[in-house]
Amino acid sequence: MYEEYIRALFLIFMAEMGDKTQILAIAFATRYKVSKVLLGIFIGSFLNHGLAVLLGAYLSKFIPIQNIQIIAGFSFIAFALWTLRVEEDEEEDEKKKGNFGAVLTVAVAFFIGELGDKTQLTTIMLAAGASFPFIVLLGTVSGMVITGGLGIIVGSKLGDKIPEFAIKIVSASIFMFFGVTKLYASLPAAYLNTVTITLFILLLAGITVVMLKPVLRMRKQGKLSAFKQTAKELYEFYHQMNTQVEEICLGEHKCGACQKDNCIIGYTKTLIEKAKEGEEYLQKDYLSDLQKSLSKAYDRNRILEGLAITLKFITQYHGREEDLEAANQIRKNLEILIFRQSIKDVKNINAYMNELEGIDALGAGQLAKRMQTI
Repeated sequence: MYEEYIRALFLIFMAEMGDKTQILAIAFATRYKVSKVLLGIFIGSFLNHGLAVLLGAYLSKFIPIQNIQIIAGFSFIAFALWTLRVEEDEEEDEKKKGNFGAVLTVAVAFFIGELGDKTQLTTIMLAAGASFPFIVLLGTVSGMVITGGLGIIVGSKLGDKIPEFAIKIVSASIFMFFGVTKLYASLPAAYLNTVTITLFILLLAGITVVMLKPVLRMRKQGKLSAFKQTAKELYEFYHQMNTQVEEICLGEHKCGACQKDNCIIGYTKTLIEKAKEGEEYLQKDYLSDLQKSLSKAYDRNRILEGLAITLKFITQYHGREEDLEAANQIRKNLEILIFRQSIKDVKNINAYMNELEGIDALGAGQLAKRMQTI
C-alpha cells in the first residue's frame, strides 16, 4: 500500500517538474493566497485523477493484468519521450479566467488543464495494476500539490537558477526506467532475445535524439521556456526592487522607530515580500493610513530610479497581465511619493508619460531621462 502511494507521488512529481502545473501555480499565486491556490490544485487534481483511477480500475476487470503491465510499460516510455519535448506554452489564457472564487477558479483550471495530459494517463496506468486504487489517487494528487507548491517557491525565490534541463532529463530517465523494467518483467520470453532488444534500444535511442534536438537547440540559443522566463523576470524584478526600496528607506536613525505597514516605504517592503511569497496583501489608504509618512525627506532621485525600474518591468514583462498586480501597486506607491497622486494603469508608456506631464512636467522629464539610462 505504501509502495503504491510513494511510487504514484514520485512519478507525478517528476512528470510535472517544470511543466504547466508550475506555470499555472506561479501565475495564480500572484493573484490569490497561496493556501487557496494549493487547495484549488488539490480539488482539481483529485477530480481529474479520480476519473483516471476509476477508468484504470475498470480496465483491470476486463484486460488481463499482464497485458495492462505491457501497456503501462510502453506508456511510461512514451511519457519519458513526451517529457523531453519542448513546451510550446500557448497556455490556457482564457480558460483560467473567470469570476469564480479563488479556489474554484484554480480547481477548474487544473481539472481542465490536466485532461488528457501525461499525468492523467499515468494515473490510469498506475490504477489499472494497483491493489489499492484510492491510495494511488492520494499519491498522484499529493504529487500535484507538492509540485505546484514547489513551483511557487522556485518562481519567487530562485529565478533563473532553476536546473530545468537537468530536471527534464531526470524526469524522463525515471519514466524510462519504470517503462523498460515493466516491459522486461511482462513481455513473453519469446520477445526478449538479443535481436529484438538491440532493435528496441536502437529505436529508442533514435527517437530520444530526435526529441532532444529542439531542447538542445533552445539551450544553445540561450532561450528560456515560458516557466523559466516568467520565474526569471519575477525574481529579478522583486530582488531589484527590494534593494531599491531599502535604499529609499531612511532608517530608524533618521525617522525614529519603524512604523512598518503604516509607513509608505514599510508598506512597499511588505508588498514586495508578499509578492515574492505569492501571498495576498492588504490595500492601504494613502490619505489615512499612510499620510504621515508622505512628508518624510526621502531621496527623490532614488524614488525616480525605483519608479523607472518598475515601469520598465511592467512595459517589458512577457507574462500575463494579472501577474503585474503587485508591480503596479509598487508603481503607485512610488508615484504618490513623487507626484502626490498615482496613475490608474500603464496601458501605453507614451500615454502614461503624457498624463504625468499634466501633473508635473519637471518630474515627468526627470523620469523619462531615468528610464533611458536603465
